[in-house]
Amino acid sequence: MRDGVLVLALCGDVMLGRGVDQVLPHPGDPALREEWVRDARRYVELAEAVNGPVPRPVDPGWPWGDALPVLAAADVRIVNLETSVTRSDDFAPGKAVHYRMHPANLPALSVARPDVCVLANNHVLDFGRRGLAETLDTLAGAGLRVAGAGRDAAGAERPAVLPVGGGRRVLVAAVGLRSSGIPGSWAATAERSGVAYLDGLSDAAADDVLHRIERVRGERDLVVVSVHWGPNWGYETPAEERRFAHRLIDGGVDLVHGHSSHHPREIEVHAGKLVLHGCGDLVDDYEGIGGHERFRPDLRLLYLATLDAGSGRLIGLRMAPLQAQRLRLQRASPGDCRWLRDRLAPAQGRIRTEDDGTLALDPERG
Repeated sequence: MRDGVLVLALCGDVMLGRGVDQVLPHPGDPALREEWVRDARRYVELAEAVNGPVPRPVDPGWPWGDALPVLAAADVRIVNLETSVTRSDDFAPGKAVHYRMHPANLPALSVARPDVCVLANNHVLDFGRRGLAETLDTLAGAGLRVAGAGRDAAGAERPAVLPVGGGRRVLVAAVGLRSSGIPGSWAATAERSGVAYLDGLSDAAADDVLHRIERVRGERDLVVVSVHWGPNWGYETPAEERRFAHRLIDGGVDLVHGHSSHHPREIEVHAGKLVLHGCGDLVDDYEGIGGHERFRPDLRLLYLATLDAGSGRLIGLRMAPLQAQRLRLQRASPGDCRWLRDRLAPAQGRIRTEDDGTLALDPERG
């Protein structure tokens, strides 16, 4: 924290499993149970077919590429870790896709220096509760905070607490919605591990999230609520999603960090506070997979939100446009930056392109 402001780096889905895991120094078992792909190394081949050879093994920073210096500029880094970190073979039944990263490849996560790993998503139990337990143990062993999953409901619902200096803290609470594909059976209970799960976006559900936060919040704390919601594709913001986000902000939350969509979605400023309805994927192995080209899933955004440390109000938002090539993030071209800018309706009239190629939103404009 500097000069009374706090810079938060907000990442969408970080999927270090499957093909990405296979090019890291300690690849796990490549076996998959997908309808069309049975070996995770096939996803490396698909990426190579469109963008060229991927060296093997890559160093831990390879998947992040040009995102690393952007992340280093932040005071707080929050990622949605949509990968089980485990050697478990307990494939979750009824799921089309399973993600796991070998625990020995954890440096590929820690190199990004995440302060909080959000786990309330539809892949953290891809390898069962045994896989979740190993994920929690591995992250804790590396000193990484988590939010949104735990060994029981109390642990899953408890916000991560991050001291940021000056007697201030950032609290990060996380919840996952059925609409993102999280099975109801994954919900944590008093006797069972799992995720902090919401069946829907009612006012009562929002109030329950606010109540959990107020139990631990101090008067100098800033609060982020990270929400895994909605389908993989599409730009429309459902009215119930907008209402839920607004109720959180009106109830004292300083920033809503939404994710699940494979591409960036709407940015909103409500009552001076930032709502990211969908951050999109950041790290994954989707190169070469066809079918949704109109959404340009190869393009990614990494968000840097500057908040007033006292009030939590948004001072400014910068976004680094990136492109996935050879399972690595690189800076996007000027044309691709413009393409991304024009898709961020209705905030697009308030977004400008900076000299360094980043996009910036001024909350006071428009």
